[in-house]
Amino acid sequence: MFRDYFLKTDRLGFGYWSEDDRDLAMLLWHDPKVTALIGGPFSEEAVVARLDREIETMRLHNIQYWPLFSLVDGEFVGCAGLRPQEGRDGIVELGFHLRPDYWGRGLAYEAGRAVIEYGFEQSGIKGIFTGHHPKNAASKNTIEKLGFHYTHEAVYPPTGIAHSYYLLMKPVVEIER
Repeated sequence: MFRDYFLKTDRLGFGYWSEDDRDLAMLLWHDPKVTALIGGPFSEEAVVARLDREIETMRLHNIQYWPLFSLVDGEFVGCAGLRPQEGRDGIVELGFHLRPDYWGRGLAYEAGRAVIEYGFEQSGIKGIFTGHHPKNAASKNTIEKLGFHYTHEAVYPPTGIAHSYYLLMKPVVEIER
C-alpha cells in the first residue's frame, strides 16, 4: 500500500490516518503483542475510538501518531508521532507502536529520530516527553539512544503500574557574534 508521505526516513514513509484506515488500525491496536504493555488488548470499539482520536488530534493540533509504511514494499509497519498534553504548554508526548514483524530492526529509533526533528521544527514545541513500561527494555534503550533524560516514575493509568518517564528539550542554538 503506497501512499503520499509527508515525511520519509531511509526506510519509512509517514502518512496521515484517515477514516479509511480502520483495517490498519485493527492490525496494530487490536494485536495483543503490540498493546500488552500499553493497557491492551483493546476491543474493536476501542481501536476505532483510538483511530478517531488520532484523526481529530491531527485536525486540531497538526500532529498525531502517524502511520508508518515501509518504503521498500509499502507494507504497514505501525505508527510513530506526537500527542499534545493538557496543561503542558509547549511539551508534547512521543510515542511509537510497531507491528511485531518489525521489532528488532531499529525502526523505532529511525522513526523516533524523524519525529523529534519534525517536532522541533514546529513552532511552539519546546520539549518532548516519553515513557515506557518497566518490562519494555527495547523501548528504554531506544528512548535513551534518542537522547532523552530520565525524569521520574509515575503510574500510567492504562496499565495501573509505574512507568519511567523521560524528557528531551529543544536545543538552544547560540548565534555567534
